[in-house]
Amino acid sequence: MEQQESTRQRRVGRQLQRDLAEIIQQQGMNVYHGAMITVTSVRMSPDLALAKIRISIFPSHQAEEVLEIVHHHVKTIRGELGRRVAKQLRIVPELLFQLDDSLDYVERIDELLSK
Repeated sequence: MEQQESTRQRRVGRQLQRDLAEIIQQQGMNVYHGAMITVTSVRMSPDLALAKIRISIFPSHQAEEVLEIVHHHVKTIRGELGRRVAKQLRIVPELLFQLDDSLDYVERIDELLSK
């Protein structure tokens, strides 16, 4: 059973979501082979030591490849995040990137319903 997120977890998650989106955007699309990455959600562990980040990747056929690139750059991303949140957080959380394929799911359902 998943426990309810505290107000602090949600607040920190929203801030990290904004910061991570900016960091990824600043790195540029060329780093990610022209793919567009959207940070769809950030869920924080109760001790704020782990951030589970869901990202959506367009075009979706590159999703796995781009996710690997993101994993390869996680130390750089975390370092930049650390510089941004140093005054607000005691520790910079570990970053766990996961693919958010909910848009692909919606597209597939639309496709099936239109037949």
